[in-house]
Amino acid sequence: MPLLALLLLLLAALAGCANPEATAPPSPSITPPPSPAPRPLAPRHREEAPEQEEVRVPNAASGRYAIVPGSAPARPGRGAAVRYLVEVERGLPFEPRAFAAEVHRTLNDVRGWARFHRVDHGPVRVRVALSSPRMTIRQCLPLRTGGELSCWNGRRSVINALRWAKGVPQYDGDLAAYRHYLINHEVGHALGHDHRHCPGPGRLAPVMVQQSKSLGRCRPNPWPHPHRGRDQRR
Repeated sequence: MPLLALLLLLLAALAGCANPEATAPPSPSITPPPSPAPRPLAPRHREEAPEQEEVRVPNAASGRYAIVPGSAPARPGRGAAVRYLVEVERGLPFEPRAFAAEVHRTLNDVRGWARFHRVDHGPVRVRVALSSPRMTIRQCLPLRTGGELSCWNGRRSVINALRWAKGVPQYDGDLAAYRHYLINHEVGHALGHDHRHCPGPGRLAPVMVQQSKSLGRCRPNPWPHPHRGRDQRR
């Protein structure tokens, strides 16, 4: 019997060698990780200029002006530059230096009246003063602005902050052009220019037309010399 058991064990061993796959452990299968789903492309939109945030102008602010510090040279050219300074009523929702920079760009445009040198102390020929509606009423007396118009009061070009913020329908939403007009019109008074009338239907309104009230039958125009220096602006 021991011999028979030994023979049986030997036969079993030989059978395992004849078919190694029967006893070999299965090879582990490697499953590749799932591919990430493609991310949807964001829709492409036409690039547009950001909308200007609406500024809420209070009817009354502090009632006190502050001179905007600093200076800016006049544009190159002939003749003496006009010295001026910029004031902003305290409490208005406008950054004074930004307002002063915009005034300076307008006054020194080649289509403007002259060359202007901004300073922060006297003597000056004109003061450009951004004012609340109530301050405008007070500064412009005896002229009646109704808290809506701007004025020249004999020493200041009083710029109504409400108009500066909102413009007028006549300019069809072009606030930048209307601001040019406001500055050039009121500073024009400081330089001795009087009001004018629309010269004819479809023509550009002279800058001294009261365009904040009406254009008559003219087209809006913010510049004293709108056709000057075309080549310089290209």
